[in-house]
Amino acid sequence: QVHLVESGGGTVQAGGSLRLSCAASGRVVNAYAKGWFRQAPGKEREFVAAISVSSNSIYYADSVKGRFTISRDNTKNTVSLQMSSLKPEDSAVYYCAADPMMDHVRQVTTETRHWGQGTQVIVSS
Repeated sequence: QVHLVESGGGTVQAGGSLRLSCAASGRVVNAYAKGWFRQAPGKEREFVAAISVSSNSIYYADSVKGRFTISRDNTKNTVSLQMSSLKPEDSAVYYCAADPMMDHVRQVTTETRHWGQGTQVIVSS
């Protein structure tokens, strides 16, 4: 059983920074690719960033490239999302995801095996 818990959300002014963390538990969780997704009110969930088990492969949505950085620490079973130069359009609930297959955490799909409960990010203008 894999359990994901996000933290670090909050309210920040445009141009500011936030760091989201996702703590994972479960026997094989470090063998899973991890990803971040977000969903704004009235919009569909969208991919944000993904990272492979070894951190050798990293992907970003075009909308966050150069501003967000995903990283993972397999010794602590965590995956983080450092968000900088935040914009009001970054406001959303951010979800952590984990799956054995990278393809299931680098795009929105019903195949993604595990999700966290989400953490709210509000960027004020």
